[in-house]
Amino acid sequence: MFRIRWTATLAASALVALTACAPPGADEGGDEGGAIPIGVIADLTGATGDVGTPYNDGMLGYIDWVNSEGGIEGREIDATSKDYAYDVPTAERLYKEYLNEGAVAIQGWGTGDSEALSGKVSQDEIPFMSASYAEALTDPAQAPYNFVVAPTYSDQARVGLNWIDEDSDATAEVAFFHNDSPFGLAPLADAEAWIEEKGLDISMEAYPMPAGAANYVGLLARAKSQGAKYVLIQNVSSPAATVAKDIAAQNLDMRIVCLNWCSDELFIETAGDAAEGSVLVQPFAPVTADQEGHADIEAYLTEKGSSLEEEGVHYVQGWYTMHILAEGIRQVLEDGDDLSGPAIKEALETMGPIDTGGVVGTGTVEFSSDSHRGSTGSGVYVAEGGSMKPLETGVTPE
Repeated sequence: MFRIRWTATLAASALVALTACAPPGADEGGDEGGAIPIGVIADLTGATGDVGTPYNDGMLGYIDWVNSEGGIEGREIDATSKDYAYDVPTAERLYKEYLNEGAVAIQGWGTGDSEALSGKVSQDEIPFMSASYAEALTDPAQAPYNFVVAPTYSDQARVGLNWIDEDSDATAEVAFFHNDSPFGLAPLADAEAWIEEKGLDISMEAYPMPAGAANYVGLLARAKSQGAKYVLIQNVSSPAATVAKDIAAQNLDMRIVCLNWCSDELFIETAGDAAEGSVLVQPFAPVTADQEGHADIEAYLTEKGSSLEEEGVHYVQGWYTMHILAEGIRQVLEDGDDLSGPAIKEALETMGPIDTGGVVGTGTVEFSSDSHRGSTGSGVYVAEGGSMKPLETGVTPE
């Protein structure tokens, strides 16, 4: 049996809870030898719920799996996951709830909420991982308790821009389509600086994507006037798929280059034939990359009547983000230390590379007291025949 409490906040604010019981006699509390309390802030129904749901499922799947394997040094993870619907004030409220419940670490979600909570988690000494790969969160001097497990959005953009520069035989006109939020804007300044620093033959203009838009014909008309041949997208799967379909419908000579959150099976499935030829910068290896680190996930999902092919790459992201936090916790317990936020932070900074079986970045994730950027390598894939086909793996910005 495993310990997960999952709570979804529906549009009508109704709460639906699912609780699994711990073994008889299990104690609560981070440093008392009982279950290990972790809070999860998830987007299941908000603007990024299309990718937030499989990511959350992956985290909870990992917890179920590790608990069934005996937990971490004999202690189960007690996780509470609640939907904040991509609303920063709700995330702040959930954080306070988890803190009051004794959570020793938090798994968050978006850039806006991760940045908003950064000062609080530092003050409270609570290790915080999330699905935001904003570069600002990697600097321990500014965000000492935030840990970014994958290449930052800026590193992903650098990889994408390098690919565009190499692919183009003339000045590459790039339209940067982005979610109109801190998440969408996170890599923009660094991308612009990269073009100048490396002397790339690229001209780029940025276009915020209105939330909930039925189409992006207007934005594409502006991009066409710019002369754009490439559309670099920092957004989630559904709007990116709409862009792809709009490009195809108008027969525009533009090629999509997606960063992490639209580099997935959902984008390909939703866009259909319009996705063909799109380039996908994805730091987490999808099932088509066939890495050793997929084996435990596949075995677990098969036992549950599903498969990695069905669940997709964002399930893998959630699984390994929770795995990396769990390995930091494991190190604390192996060292015989009390389980606390400062102890987990120190373990993550000093324990050396965490093996992911080739799944994350260049295969391992490693932090230090000087940098909480866990990896710099991304895979580059192409949408071909309805799936993600590898072009290059472990590509770092150079």
